[in-house]
Amino acid sequence: MEIKSSLPPIISHPLLQLSAPAKINWFLSVLGKREDGYHNISSLMQCVSIYDNLTFEQADTMEVVCDLEDIPPGDNLVYKAASLLRQYTSYKKGAKIALHKNIPVSAGLGGGSSDAAYTLSGLNRIWGLGLSNEELSTLGAEIGSDVPFFLNCSFAFVEGKGEKITPLKLNNPAIVLLLVKPSISVSTAWAYAYFDKLNIGELTKKTVDIKLFCQAFLNRDLASLSATLNNDLEKVVIERYPVIGEIKEKLSKNGAIISSMTGSGPTVFGVFESKKAALTAAEKLGFNNWCRVVETIL
Repeated sequence: MEIKSSLPPIISHPLLQLSAPAKINWFLSVLGKREDGYHNISSLMQCVSIYDNLTFEQADTMEVVCDLEDIPPGDNLVYKAASLLRQYTSYKKGAKIALHKNIPVSAGLGGGSSDAAYTLSGLNRIWGLGLSNEELSTLGAEIGSDVPFFLNCSFAFVEGKGEKITPLKLNNPAIVLLLVKPSISVSTAWAYAYFDKLNIGELTKKTVDIKLFCQAFLNRDLASLSATLNNDLEKVVIERYPVIGEIKEKLSKNGAIISSMTGSGPTVFGVFESKKAALTAAEKLGFNNWCRVVETIL
């Protein structure tokens, strides 16, 4: 399999085009380290309206092209997903996959995992493999803990190392968010390892009452949401990167009702009453940071 780092070619007759969304963690509780080296978590995850774009075309060989040179070939999860699926199914032909990145890497937004999930789904369709979502999720879990989430839903309570997924359906309107990422990247592996180092024998046992959280979410009771909003990785990441704490303060000063770091960071999201208010805040915070106004997806 070959992977290149270049601008995606113009594919005149694509078989399939997919948009892979980012996600945020409304809360993230780290419940302890597992024997397999992963951590058990409890989290509420939701997709948001910023997308990487993938284009698939049948080909005799496997080729992946990406417009972001910062992604080393060995870390490209599209490559890993395609390779794993081809090996699992013994599929003889290949595909040309063009990846256009809009979601920043190592940002806590799940962009790589989403790309991997949509690669598995897209290839399953254009190759006519007929694999179930359960099979794809099992394969996806070998690539990354968040991949099964993106294969199954856009809003869910996630447990275990990420493989236990309870989809949630709430008919509330979309919530406006401002995503702010400073000019740093945070490795998920580093964040969990540093969490372990700083919490030896003192791992957090805090859990969130998911029913109460969803009720507050449905009623747009942001005061109650603020009291429950928690990311166990936030404190340790801020200790190493104080700029994340500074961004949270600036979001509050510029109209955010609540704010939190998502995933292993460094992206922080702020909740706003309106798109106009979020755009105004983005003008204030966008000088040294990557900023995007998005909405939640149900």
